[in-house]
Parts: sequence; structure tokens; C-alpha cells
Amino acid sequence: MNKELTTPFIINALQEDIGDGDHTSLSTIPAGTIGKAKLLVKDEGILAGVELALYIFEIVDPTLKVVIYLHDGAEVKPKDIAFEVEGSVHSILKAERLVLNCMQRMSGIATRTHEIVDLLEGTGTKVLDTRKTTPGLRYLEKWAVRIGGGVNHRFGLYDMILIKDNHVDYSGGISQAIKNALEYVAGTKKLAIEIEVRNLDELEQVLQTGGVDRILLDNFNFTDLKQAVNMVDGRYITEASGGITIENVRDYAACGVDYISIGALTHSVKSLDLSLKAVK
Repeated sequence: MNKELTTPFIINALQEDIGDGDHTSLSTIPAGTIGKAKLLVKDEGILAGVELALYIFEIVDPTLKVVIYLHDGAEVKPKDIAFEVEGSVHSILKAERLVLNCMQRMSGIATRTHEIVDLLEGTGTKVLDTRKTTPGLRYLEKWAVRIGGGVNHRFGLYDMILIKDNHVDYSGGISQAIKNALEYVAGTKKLAIEIEVRNLDELEQVLQTGGVDRILLDNFNFTDLKQAVNMVDGRYITEASGGITIENVRDYAACGVDYISIGALTHSVKSLDLSLKAVK
């Protein structure tokens, strides 16, 4: 866990929720009340966010004691208990919603990723996430993809060059876009270069120009995708994207690409149902 990223996120999220105080808890529960709560699983899937939950509890109240029964990546089912937390009831309730919001979303992402990883088993193709993430939650969502067995693509605009259709169109064509990028990385920036192509003609232009590390084959049908992989012939890493779903992902993998990127891993996933329940 990268605490440089998670610490400000947690502090800001707690401030957003608590403001000048949890007045419901302050008004109904006597100060100093000690209690215990359990993280109850109400769905089938892959658990994610346990490590983060521990850190949230630590920031809210370092005196809280947590006993973990299930770790990140565990396969879970209804009625499983992931952990128990004990200490100040006021502190537990302050942390409750942030813990649940993060864990439910992260577990949903990990679950969907794991489903796709299982479908790709034996193909040699790996699933990638994208930048189609919730603003402010990218690190957590990409962390969840890794927990589910997927692979992170670039984290942002800063750690890789990905020349997409707009870049090609604005720069004056594929060849010029690649040449511009190569000149740029020849200076102080040592970044991998990937380029998106929309058809076999554009792929041929990339192959003639060279200089890239990865080729993104966007919205190709199966016939063209197989031909594209044959044209590349192992000279570059290949990635397929566009219109790929859980129903057809194995068919895309059968075309021989190295990676498949799926934005839906993070932008439209169903959260896993979890609750934090008082232990009486």
C-alpha cells in the first residue's frame, strides 16, 4: 500500500463525512463506550480492501484493535466474517462508512477481474485495466484489479506514452506522431511508447515506422485481429480493446493478443455487498 497516496485520501474522505462531528453517535451513545463490530460478507466474490480498512481504523483511532480472519484476495461467500474491530464505539462508527465504501467497490472490482482471469486461463493473454476510473479513487481501483489477478496498465498520463486516435489526428498522422514521441523520449523522459491503431492499414503504417513498444488494436473484429497478430509476428506487444465483454473475452484472447484491456473493470462494476455489524 502506498501511504503517500492513501493517507490524504483517507483524511479528506473522513473530513467530508464527519465534518464537525458525528452528531448521531455523540447524541445517542455515551462517551467512552467500548464495543465490537464484525465485517459481514453478504455476497459471493473476491475480498479486497482489508489492508486499507486496517489503515483507516488506524488513522481514525490507533487504539482500535482489529482481528483479521480473511485477507485480500480471499474467495468469500455470504455469512463469512472478514474481521472484527474492537474499541471506542464512536471511533468504529466514524470509520464504518469509509471502510464499507472502499471495500465494497474494491471487492466488486476484484471479483469481476477474477472472473475474467479465470476465463483467460490457458490462453497466455492477460487482462489490463484502463484510466476509466473514479476521480480520486484510481489508486484503490487499480489496486483492486491486482488483487483480482489482473495487470495494471499505466496509472496516468505521466508514466507512459499512449498515442491514441486524437493524438494521431492532431499530430498529422501515425508516422509523424511516432517520430515526435521518439524525439520526446530521447531527452530526459524514459517512457514506453504504445500506439493505437483502428484498422490494418494503420497497423501497416506502424510496422513500417517502428520505434514503439506496444500496439493497441482497437475495435478489431476477430478476423482482422488474428491477421493483425500475424502481421506483428511477435515483434511488439499486442493489446486488444473495444467492445470486449465477459461473454466474448476468451474469443478475443484466442486471437493471440498479449493483453486485453477492459474499461468496465473499473467504470461500471457492481459493488460486493458487505456490512459492518455490532457484536452484542
